[in-house]
Amino acid sequence: MGSASIPAPRAVFFVSDGTAITAETLGSALLVSFPGVPLDRHTIPFVDSADAATEAVATIAAKAGAAPTDAPPLVFTTIRDLAVRQRVAAAPAIVIDLLGGHLREVEAALGVSAQPGRGTVHSLGDLDRYHDRMWAIEYAIEHDDGQSLRALDRAQVILIAPSRCGKTPTSMYLALQHGVVVANYPLTDDDLPSGGGPSDDLPRPLRPHADRLFGLTANPQRLSEVRAARRPGSVYSSLPQCSREVRWAEDLYRRHGVPYLDSTDRSVEEMAAVILATLRRREAATDDRSTS
Repeated sequence: MGSASIPAPRAVFFVSDGTAITAETLGSALLVSFPGVPLDRHTIPFVDSADAATEAVATIAAKAGAAPTDAPPLVFTTIRDLAVRQRVAAAPAIVIDLLGGHLREVEAALGVSAQPGRGTVHSLGDLDRYHDRMWAIEYAIEHDDGQSLRALDRAQVILIAPSRCGKTPTSMYLALQHGVVVANYPLTDDDLPSGGGPSDDLPRPLRPHADRLFGLTANPQRLSEVRAARRPGSVYSSLPQCSREVRWAEDLYRRHGVPYLDSTDRSVEEMAAVILATLRRREAATDDRSTS
C-alpha cells in the first residue's frame, strides 16, 4: 500500500520597494497560522521601478510555470508606487497587498472611501514620511555592521568606525527619527595595514562611496572599557589594540577627507545633529556645483 504523497512546497514571494523586511515580517506573521503547509520562500527587494517590477513578475512567473499542477504562488507586497504595484499585481499569482489591502477592507466596512483630507490626524504627507522612515529602518537593519553590501549606493550616509564606537545606535536613531537612509561599516583588523603602518586605501567596498562616508572615533581608554564589558580579558578589548585601531581610523579619515567626530562624551542625539548638518552641507555643495 503506497504512502500518501507529500504536497509540493507552495512558492511564496515577499516583494518590496525597500529591503523587504516589512513584507517578510507581516507576511510571515500571517503564514505562521498555517504550520502544516510547506513553503518555498523567496524575497525580492528594491522593486521600485517599472523595470524592476517586470523582472520580479518574470521571476514569479517562472516559479508559477515550473509545475503547472502546483497552486499559484503567494506574493506579499509592500510597494507604495501605484504603477509599480499594479505591474506586480499582474503576476500569475495570488498577490496580497500588505499596504493597501487593509485600507480597502476598512472602506468596505465603513461604506465610505478613505480621504486624506484636511483635519485628519495623518495626512498623505505624514503617511509618506512614515513609510520613508520605515524604509530607512529596514535599510539600517540590513546594513548594520557591514552585514550587507547590497545597494550601498542608496545610502545617504555610511557610518564607519572601529567596533563599539556607536555606529548602530546612531544609524537607528537617524533612520527612526529623521528617515535618513544609513548603512554602517566596521573598521576591523582585516582593514588595518600589516605592520602597523598607514594605509592609503579605504576598505574596498567603501571606495565607490567615499563622498557619503562619516567617521566615528572614541577615546581609547573608554573604548577599552566598553569592549571589556563584552569580551573581558581579550586582545579585542585591550588598551593597546583600542589605541591602535583609533589611531589608524583617524589617520584614514584625515587622508580621505572623511568628516568625523569623537563619540566618547556625545549623546546619540548630538551625533545625529552633527551628521545631519554635514549632510545638508554636502547637498548644498552639490546643488551649487549643478547650477554653476
